[in-house]
Amino acid sequence: MEEVILEFLKRSGIGTKHNVALVFKAWDEVSGAGKYTQRRFFRDGKLYVTLSSSVVRNSLYMQRGSIVSGINERLLADPLFVRDNVLAGTVKEIVLK
Repeated sequence: MEEVILEFLKRSGIGTKHNVALVFKAWDEVSGAGKYTQRRFFRDGKLYVTLSSSVVRNSLYMQRGSIVSGINERLLADPLFVRDNVLAGTVKEIVLK
């Protein structure tokens, strides 16, 4: 059944939006900064995050590498993550604002 859903996501064009939603969900879970997150934007492997707290931003800045790894682990473990989506794949970098 997973294969059928994955194929549907790929062919219907909603795979990109689905992947982006998974990235945002993984950000909230891995970073623990969901309640401080004001805006998120994902393009070309870069996750741009605007935070409401400079203290939280500075704390997360030092942890960016481990957060990227954690996000990608969750994405790749999700059976409905469209891995070969060129517009919204795994996270390569996090930009904190």
